[in-house]
Amino acid sequence: MTLAELRQSLDTGDADPAAVLDDCYRRIGEVEERVKAFITLTKEQAYEAAGAAAERIKSDRSSLLTGIPVAVKDNMCTLDIPTTCASRILKSFVPPYESTVTSRLKAEGCCMVGKTNMDEFAMGSSTENSGFYATANPWDLTCVPGGSSGGSAAAVAANECIAALGSDTGGSIRQPASFCGVVGLKPTYGRVSRYGLVAFASSLDQIGPVTKTVMDAAIMLSFIAGHDPSDSTSAPMEVPDYASQLGQGLKSLRIGIPKEYFIEGMDPDVDRAVRSAIDVLVSLGARAVDVSLPHTRVAIAAYYLIATSEASSNLARYDGVKYGFRAEGKDLIDTYRETRAQGFGPEVKRRIMLGTYALSAGYYDAYYRKAQQVRTLIKDDFQKAFGDVDVIVTPTSPSPAFGLGEKVTDPLTMYLSDIFTISVNLAGVPAISVPCGFTATGLPVGLQIIGRHFDEGTVLRTAHAYERSTDWHLRRPPL
Repeated sequence: MTLAELRQSLDTGDADPAAVLDDCYRRIGEVEERVKAFITLTKEQAYEAAGAAAERIKSDRSSLLTGIPVAVKDNMCTLDIPTTCASRILKSFVPPYESTVTSRLKAEGCCMVGKTNMDEFAMGSSTENSGFYATANPWDLTCVPGGSSGGSAAAVAANECIAALGSDTGGSIRQPASFCGVVGLKPTYGRVSRYGLVAFASSLDQIGPVTKTVMDAAIMLSFIAGHDPSDSTSAPMEVPDYASQLGQGLKSLRIGIPKEYFIEGMDPDVDRAVRSAIDVLVSLGARAVDVSLPHTRVAIAAYYLIATSEASSNLARYDGVKYGFRAEGKDLIDTYRETRAQGFGPEVKRRIMLGTYALSAGYYDAYYRKAQQVRTLIKDDFQKAFGDVDVIVTPTSPSPAFGLGEKVTDPLTMYLSDIFTISVNLAGVPAISVPCGFTATGLPVGLQIIGRHFDEGTVLRTAHAYERSTDWHLRRPPL
């Protein structure tokens, strides 16, 4: 069921929160050995929340999220529940506090079924960089689910939960949503609090929902968004009722089609599906307008300098002294060295080294500062384009899900998986991925819809109108 459908069943008494959890955990028992979407299951806490949710429903104190089973990416701190970031260095870490987003979900009576697998410290595009095991794509178990929020996307696609939370630094919600045939929303930077989100790249990270429908994404966003004094980057802006905006139609809406996103070498099935989706939007009353985002060609270079530099700074705290894994060395420096050598995986080490180099004396201006200047140009590209259009429509990824192990030894090719999503994070604008078709081999294709800063309403309205006119989101993997 979708979140909206389950809400109706819970409110009418046709469903009971504990019975819904029984179904979720039964489904997890059936498919989890093959999918491996979760790192930690939280049954005790979930059933406790289900009992409280049942009482709230009986006394008419429920909200839209009361009794809804959700999964949470394992880089969001949860009080007294392990938060590992899929890394050996945090394998035994149990946070002494709760992240803002999970606090808000719990306050509404959500039942958290577990913490989902991910690329270690959110560094990756396939969930193969997890320090524990790779997650499989429910549509084809030999393929990746995308990353870094691959566990969340796979759990929703496999019906192991109703909705999930992910984090998006360069496409880590939208790309796995595209690969797994579900909906993934990256809100505007600052729309959702990052307090309690384990930092990868602090100027890029943003939390968002992964759901089965656009309506569900709108509902989830309404509850996790909003100002948080604990996060200095949280925007003090009112949160609209996103769900109420969804039925307004697309008449006179201007959709931008950037030439830089329809490139040579893109999978022909992806190209065909996205162009067909644009035709659907036009048939609904929207007007297609050609736009240009000329600095897209340098977005990946800028991103991998900025993101790795911030990662180098953020991950310096993992030294084996304050918390997490500790390896004993001959002296303090050797302890640092051994802890990080044994605790971090190869992709995390690669990014720390790249970032440390970019920030080092003599190279800071040539690399990090230059990348930040390019970032400003990319942001300016979007602002100029949004002077002529209301949303921008692109493929989410240049290809469908690729095979497990296919790109893991080729970091540059892996980085190119995010070529259509990275610019959105650099500019800080919101974007959503919705299912828009399938390849000849049966793998999902995602359509990306990008909006102005803090205009998630128009992004969701456009996505919802498209979704209502197609049936791609109704299809489920034959798992």
